[in-house]
Amino acid sequence: MTFSLVARCADTGMFGVAISSSSPAVAARCAYARAGVGAVASQNVTDPALGPLALDVMQSGRNAAQAIAEVKRLGRFIEYRQVLVVDAAGGTAIHSGTQVLGNWGQARGRDVAAGGNLLADADVPRAIVAGFERATGHLGDRLVAAMRAGLAAGGEAGPVHSAGMLLVDKVSWPVADLRCDWSEDCPVEALANLWDIYRPQLDAYVQRALDPRAAPSYGVPGDE
Repeated sequence: MTFSLVARCADTGMFGVAISSSSPAVAARCAYARAGVGAVASQNVTDPALGPLALDVMQSGRNAAQAIAEVKRLGRFIEYRQVLVVDAAGGTAIHSGTQVLGNWGQARGRDVAAGGNLLADADVPRAIVAGFERATGHLGDRLVAAMRAGLAAGGEAGPVHSAGMLLVDKVSWPVADLRCDWSEDCPVEALANLWDIYRPQLDAYVQRALDPRAAPSYGVPGDE
């Protein structure tokens, strides 16, 4: 009931996750990232504990493959889980258990891993990786392009209703945490529209946190 990717920008070291599902509020349960460490998507009969577990393993100095090994060793009912990981060096690893739902698939590239379950076509993750690798620009732009490529390849077998994108960069909090928690229309396009609005303001929001004296004006009525 989900398709997603985790990715790293080789130029900036930024990490991101993008995800969509027929279930509501998918990004609230499935997307995890930590600046300087990596990104994780934990999906398919989701265990939200697996995202922080994988990030903790990588923060201790181990790579994506070692993080997946620990997820498989310590996770409960791991045969039901699908977990995607990218590490600080751009290495990737995926676990898809024997009880992953429906038509499922997974694919990996340098700095990117994609996976999905209850898919219209098992090659959807391959299309997502290819879409990411073709795209240019900001990591957020590339994540949106990848998700659109997944939709074009068939996406989920049924309609999707939620989508989200999480980005981390040099600070301890997400620089973007954007979600469409439910839509009867295309949530990926709703997310893309939200990203178009947020992207020009992203750096200003970070600057306001670090030093509001140097931040640009808010541009709202009453702000002079």
